Amino acid sequence: MAGSVQVTPGFQLQPSATQVPLDTNYITNFDFLNQYLPDTYEKEFERYGNRTVASFLRMVGAELPSNSDLIKWAEQGRLHTKYTKVGTAALLNANTAVFQVNDIVGEGGFQGGHSTDNIAIRVGQTVMIDQNDGSGSNKGIVTDVTLPNTFTVAFYELNGLVTAGTALGGSDVTVFVYGSEFAKGTLGMDGSLEADDEIFECSPIILKDKYAVNGSDMAQIGWIEVTTENGANGYLWYMKSEHETRLRFDDYLETSMLEAVPMDNAANANAAKGTDGIFYTIENRGNVWSGGIPAALADFDAIISRLDKQGAIEENVIFVNRDFGFAIDDMLAAQNSYGAGGTSYGLFDNDEQMALNLGFTGFRRGYDFYKSDWKYLNDPTMRGGLSSGGINGMMVPAGSTTVYDQVLGKNAKRPFLHVRYRASETEDRRYKTWITGSAGGAATSDRDAMEVNYLSERAVCTMGANNFFLFND
Repeated sequence: MAGSVQVTPGFQLQPSATQVPLDTNYITNFDFLNQYLPDTYEKEFERYGNRTVASFLRMVGAELPSNSDLIKWAEQGRLHTKYTKVGTAALLNANTAVFQVNDIVGEGGFQGGHSTDNIAIRVGQTVMIDQNDGSGSNKGIVTDVTLPNTFTVAFYELNGLVTAGTALGGSDVTVFVYGSEFAKGTLGMDGSLEADDEIFECSPIILKDKYAVNGSDMAQIGWIEVTTENGANGYLWYMKSEHETRLRFDDYLETSMLEAVPMDNAANANAAKGTDGIFYTIENRGNVWSGGIPAALADFDAIISRLDKQGAIEENVIFVNRDFGFAIDDMLAAQNSYGAGGTSYGLFDNDEQMALNLGFTGFRRGYDFYKSDWKYLNDPTMRGGLSSGGINGMMVPAGSTTVYDQVLGKNAKRPFLHVRYRASETEDRRYKTWITGSAGGAATSDRDAMEVNYLSERAVCTMGANNFFLFND
């Protein structure tokens, strides 16, 4: 019979993070008349292991300074011309036909610009015309163009148009340019095309945190040695709390860049401005898999087909939660005839004298895919176990891309993901920390306390978002 993980005892989500000192932080029982003294362990037990979730951006990105409230960059548009919603009113077997381009901004991911721009089709170009209902295709030469969005084609085929159109405003066919043809002694091509760059922007947000402790509590020595993930330890509890505040702030520096969204609610415009986080950017300009975890080769074939239509980046890293990681392992193991029994995973050379390797680090199918566990998606205090809006993984292209940096005024190589923080010759806001008060070495006010302040101002740039994949529930 199949088993399951019991509901109780469960896990704590907030073991000690509160806004007031806990009565368990310090000794409260000073009854020395009790003859039964407890045995105590001197060191705090780290039952949750490494509790931090930050590391993703350090692995895949970089940090660069910026001296502006606005960061802008240009990304290349498509090189070739293709329209997917083109209408015609021509009849079946017509020798010529008038077509109207009805595509709007970004549809199909093939064209940029605006719906009112002139079409990028010129007289003398040869075009492929494919019926969107699958009934056939034609090839023809453009004989006339009426700007902004109408052109006439003379068909090469003997019987002319293979399928009658519905209306100029319809979406009967897909058209793309594959070349040109001119008669002897004629003039050259009429008109030229300008490069179509897309301009993107983001703006930094300010993050803050603070830890405060009064002077008296700083003088209180506990009976237990405390420690944190960054190696700080001692018998002063306030040091543990200060270091945990710092670690928590470090995590927020990364998770804010993942989760941030722009403030689109006009009623709350004065509360915050927001910024474009990585998840938000991919959902709006990238690729999204929804409806569960891709757990079969056919699912990855669909992903690969989409990548072929985008930048076709050779190497990609998939950051996964635990279920997605297991699904990939099982999918790859099933490709081996003995995989169903779990006897020959990995390089298929395990034996009874070695620990059985039941996991994979990557695979190649058209592209190279590397798998990496992402703690942020598993942590129960963050995205782990969400009932709605869950994310199973994210695919990030490896390497860098060349973009035109508006601030530098030149082309520059940038990682697909990188953080820009505010900085100048006199002010560096990448990671600021300062102490105020009159305790702990501070002498800035008459308050009997120490306040440790943290501040950062930053934004994340997701370049080439069309090469990213987000795997949603």
